[in-house]
Amino acid sequence: MNIGIIGGSGYTGGELLRVLLRHPEIEISAVTSESHTGEKISIVHPNLRGITDLKFSSVHSLDSYNVLFCAMPHGESMKLIPKYLEQGSKIIDLSSDFRLKNSKDYEIWYETKHPCPDLLKKSVYGIPEIHREEIRSTNLVSGAGCIATSAILALYPLATKGWIDGAVVVDAKVGSSASGNTYSLATHHPERSGVVRSYKPTMHRHTAEMEQELGVDISFSPHAIDMVRGILSTCHVVLKQSLEENEIWRTYKAAYENEPFMRIVKERKGIYRYPEPKLLIGTNYCDIGFERDNRNKRLVLMSAIDNLMKGAAGQAVQCMNIMCGFKETLGLEAIGLHPI
Repeated sequence: MNIGIIGGSGYTGGELLRVLLRHPEIEISAVTSESHTGEKISIVHPNLRGITDLKFSSVHSLDSYNVLFCAMPHGESMKLIPKYLEQGSKIIDLSSDFRLKNSKDYEIWYETKHPCPDLLKKSVYGIPEIHREEIRSTNLVSGAGCIATSAILALYPLATKGWIDGAVVVDAKVGSSASGNTYSLATHHPERSGVVRSYKPTMHRHTAEMEQELGVDISFSPHAIDMVRGILSTCHVVLKQSLEENEIWRTYKAAYENEPFMRIVKERKGIYRYPEPKLLIGTNYCDIGFERDNRNKRLVLMSAIDNLMKGAAGQAVQCMNIMCGFKETLGLEAIGLHPI
């Protein structure tokens, strides 16, 4: 398969390269970056030294490809994707440009009109555990938001059962790489180090994705913490009925026992009794745990991912494998490191 990556100089682009360069069924033919055109990829992504001799090219020199990954800033993919769809490429977009199905919702959350409302309806939301068959038959996948991925996977089994009563509170702790590699005062090391900083405590755009996919009201607040990679989403759910722990366990096992990248974590011993992002760095796993509040009908769900893998590049490659008929886990078999 002939692969192109549009916007390969960011953290997500680097992760796509790290995974795809070891994928046995594809060949990377072009990686674009307007600010680094002509430079060796390993200058921007030094972990790839000696692994590839590829150089960045301009998006204006792109040809047609079997599969295109778009890792462009939000608002840029929508300018390019219609052209390459017409040329017959399968496209996986990692920006937010095609995540919402309703153009009116897009106007509310992104405060602008979408220029391609018909493509919003045609794109498939890229969480394989929920939309695998749709992904298999589409030419346009929209990569899910990283925090949205962790929360949706945690809540989906309950939402499909209709067991959620009222709004769900989602509190997410997010590593700095989720902000991308564009510098700002908020990501400057002296300002980021040691913090637990609330940002966008209401009306965060990932809220729209969660509500779209789950069909329940979401009250979502993220926090920036002193961690580079990883997300831990803690979801507080009030259940419509009191459920025994075994029934909750059986529900999640039934939903995810055949999913290659989903793990239910609830240990009785040790310090890692619940999901921990640190253990998932570089992997495509999502770990989910839960604790039932015996005093009431509250259920606390915890979901951990690596935001650059299951929250972005890894999940995108998982979608590509499905779209192209490859084994779904191909290129994604990495196991987390411990200690790190």
